Amino acid sequence: MATFKPNVLALALAAAGMTVTVLPAKVWAADADQQAPADSKEKKQDADKDVEVIEVTGFRASLQRSQAIKQTNTSIVEAISAEDIGKLPDSSIAESIARLPGVAAQRLDGRASGISIRGLSEDFSTVTFNGREQVSIGDGRGVEMDLYPSEIMNAVVVYKTPDASLTSQGIAGTIDLQTVRPLKQGKRSFSATLTGEKNDIGKLNPDGKDKGWRSSLSYIDQFADDTIGVAIAYAHMDSPSNEQRWNSWGFGNDDDGNLVLGGAKPYVRSSELKRDTVMGVVEFAPNDKFHATLDAMHINFRDEKRLRGIEIPAFYGQGSIENLQVDDGFVTSGIIHDQRVVIRNDYDQRKADLNSFGLNLEYNLGENWVLGGDLSYSKVEREIFSLESYSGTGRGDTGGVADDIGFNLNGGAEGAHFTPGLDYSDPNLIMLGGPLSWGNGIAVPSDGQDGFINRPEIDDEIKAVKFTAQRYTDNSVISSVKFGVHYSERTKSREDHGTYLTLKAYPGMLAVPGEYLLSPTSLDFIGMGNMLSYDSKRLYDNGYYDEFDQGATEPQRAQNSWDVKEKVTTGFVMANIDSMVFGLPVKGNIGTQYVHTNQSSLGNQTTVVNGATQIQKVDRGTSYNEFLPSLNLSFEVAEQQFVRFGAARTLTRSRMDRMNSSYGYSFNSALNVPNAPVGNSPWSGGGGNPELKPYIANQYDLSYENYFAGQGYFSAALFYKDLKNWQFEVPTIEDFSGVPPLTTGTVYQYQGVVNTWQNTDGGYIKGAEFTLSLPGELFSDYLEGFGAILSATYNTSAVSFNYPSAINADNSVTYASTNIQVPGLSRQIYNATLFYEKNGFQFRTSMRKRSDFNGEVSGLSFARTPVNVKGSEIWDAQISYDFSESGIESLKGLTIMLQGQNLTDEPFTTTESGDARQVRDYQVYGRNYLLGVNYKF
Repeated sequence: MATFKPNVLALALAAAGMTVTVLPAKVWAADADQQAPADSKEKKQDADKDVEVIEVTGFRASLQRSQAIKQTNTSIVEAISAEDIGKLPDSSIAESIARLPGVAAQRLDGRASGISIRGLSEDFSTVTFNGREQVSIGDGRGVEMDLYPSEIMNAVVVYKTPDASLTSQGIAGTIDLQTVRPLKQGKRSFSATLTGEKNDIGKLNPDGKDKGWRSSLSYIDQFADDTIGVAIAYAHMDSPSNEQRWNSWGFGNDDDGNLVLGGAKPYVRSSELKRDTVMGVVEFAPNDKFHATLDAMHINFRDEKRLRGIEIPAFYGQGSIENLQVDDGFVTSGIIHDQRVVIRNDYDQRKADLNSFGLNLEYNLGENWVLGGDLSYSKVEREIFSLESYSGTGRGDTGGVADDIGFNLNGGAEGAHFTPGLDYSDPNLIMLGGPLSWGNGIAVPSDGQDGFINRPEIDDEIKAVKFTAQRYTDNSVISSVKFGVHYSERTKSREDHGTYLTLKAYPGMLAVPGEYLLSPTSLDFIGMGNMLSYDSKRLYDNGYYDEFDQGATEPQRAQNSWDVKEKVTTGFVMANIDSMVFGLPVKGNIGTQYVHTNQSSLGNQTTVVNGATQIQKVDRGTSYNEFLPSLNLSFEVAEQQFVRFGAARTLTRSRMDRMNSSYGYSFNSALNVPNAPVGNSPWSGGGGNPELKPYIANQYDLSYENYFAGQGYFSAALFYKDLKNWQFEVPTIEDFSGVPPLTTGTVYQYQGVVNTWQNTDGGYIKGAEFTLSLPGELFSDYLEGFGAILSATYNTSAVSFNYPSAINADNSVTYASTNIQVPGLSRQIYNATLFYEKNGFQFRTSMRKRSDFNGEVSGLSFARTPVNVKGSEIWDAQISYDFSESGIESLKGLTIMLQGQNLTDEPFTTTESGDARQVRDYQVYGRNYLLGVNYKF
């Protein structure tokens, strides 16, 4: 059995072409080779001549690479190599990252998307691509990881503790996505993959799909005596997704105080996600002194959805509820009498185009000096087109045929099961038009809303430049000093548009023309039988509707439109430590950052006058400075055993949708009376806050790591984050004397209550992480090829703050306090991977499990809505065979693989108010199966 040697792994990393980024140059020994003076390189090369290189390939080799990254880093990190990402049964990088210790994912339409690190959601971490901060397609900063294909990435490193040179950081951590470096690859290679995909829940909509395919190509080569390296990759995905979705309007209290279903919006969804990605890297290293890397990436993302369902008003509707069974104050069975429902045939399209470019330069001046520079640019443009089309038995709340619909909630575990009295698939009964009076009565008549379109658009752009210098020393404590400056400009804009649709046939209803009719859609999963289905997008495209701008009469659209700009200058200095303390080798760093931020927002001050939206531009902002010291120490307390300590002050800037200056206000003339108290003022309003300061965390980390084999280690870590400047939406008293008057008479009170995001108090997160990577050959040679990777994380948190709970008659304020759990935190997270790999055969099964947490889902008009997400346990598996081990020369380089995702068909469930009976969402996605081939030479 081979003896594990860390320097062997460092050499293997260099040979495998692992990435060098603008992140701290301490990850791999190869980085030190590139940056250290020439005499240091020669000494290392002489020492390495006597080392026996043990060749390990496949998944186990990737585990060694990942383990080496973790072991040789002075920060506390988790890592995945290319083999990990490329061969795990994952549709995106997010699914692979979610298997790491202390990391969890929230699903979006069945796919892992948002990543939490140590209990903090994606809003509190930073995602970088080759060390450069990335834009996001959402309203905030959190990156939706399903945007990035796994096929083009070479490695992922998750930094749980920062150092001073890590200029893109968050209080949760930093996720760095890394591409290959062709000169480090050292040889020409070509790879092609073709995979078919099947969703076993079936095609739930008549115009949906349950089959798809994926492909990828990559080419790596070196030229001009290995001074020029080129890597090119292309990845395509056409992936289907189907879903049975229960969604409630919420739950109200009847006259007896019982909780009763307010209404429901159950759907079946069929989606087709198309993503095309092109990535290129060019390296130039003409000599030992100069090194340049240019990389670029383009992603074209299209997510098309067809959603059909029946919206069923209940307690919140115009009918009445007959309670048949009440259990512990919760109505579990009843009849909704005299109710009219809305037949929904909806269409969504989400489009995004992302471009990212970076140029990194390094020059060895000699005399122990190395200079570096980095230029980068990242931009994304996202558009959503969300079409709602309504139909029913008649127009308005009182038109058409009403129904008596029975319902049974069975405790609410999976939503309701209904028993209707009408056939909702009958084209002679169900006609185009608004069956409920949802119109605002100004832009369209109250019974004239026959559909609606949401069109939010996001543009996000980051420009950045970084200059560094590093001086190597012969000091017995400080091995080198690195310092530099990083400057970035970020601009994010949101334009929100809403459009009422009214049939040209209004005030009449319209039978669906035969050429637009489709086969009925089954809603048997909720007991509603079949429903009428038609192509609503073609109806819209062919001019059946008139359009009316919602924003002309309702201010929310202008209030949700804004620009936010940031200019951030970060200076840093860091001393790298390489010394002995009490006879123990110690490595690490100590340093600090000085961060100056100037932030501003151009928004809309909105109100309504005589039924029309009035808009004035508002430009506000602020600036602030922060010092962010950091310390990382790694003690080798015994051979291949390390104790690490980290301490740092970190920050995460606010979500950009909270930093906007848009603001809405109103004036209630009925409350405009003499001596009106502030608590009963005619003025009210709310909006964003461009003066929000960042979240701050003073964090402390302690870990023990024992590397007992080449692909085996045990680690235990404790962490504590002291949170400051937490943000809450709270009521505050504002002066309205500066806004345009909304009355011609006397105004008796100019102060009023507004709801805005504010920095308040803080709290803490603390936890423990345990990881065991165990090779089978450690116990017996008969178990060679078997292995397991197990991890467990235990978190707890509390954030407390005082808020104004009441404004008294004398205008004094009464305060109350509350405690919450931070968004994204699961108290327990478990990950397990069991594998066998030998003689070309490979089998892996993986599980990721997390307990309940506070998350976010898309709400009305795509607003982010906080919910309680029920914990989940997701199993995936993969089996493959590499014919390179078969001895058949003609099949060398060919691999076939079969993958299964979500094998237990785990649902996604959210609840209202932490009450398990009040199920808001219950979504079932089915299992995905993928069969593919890969050819590499």
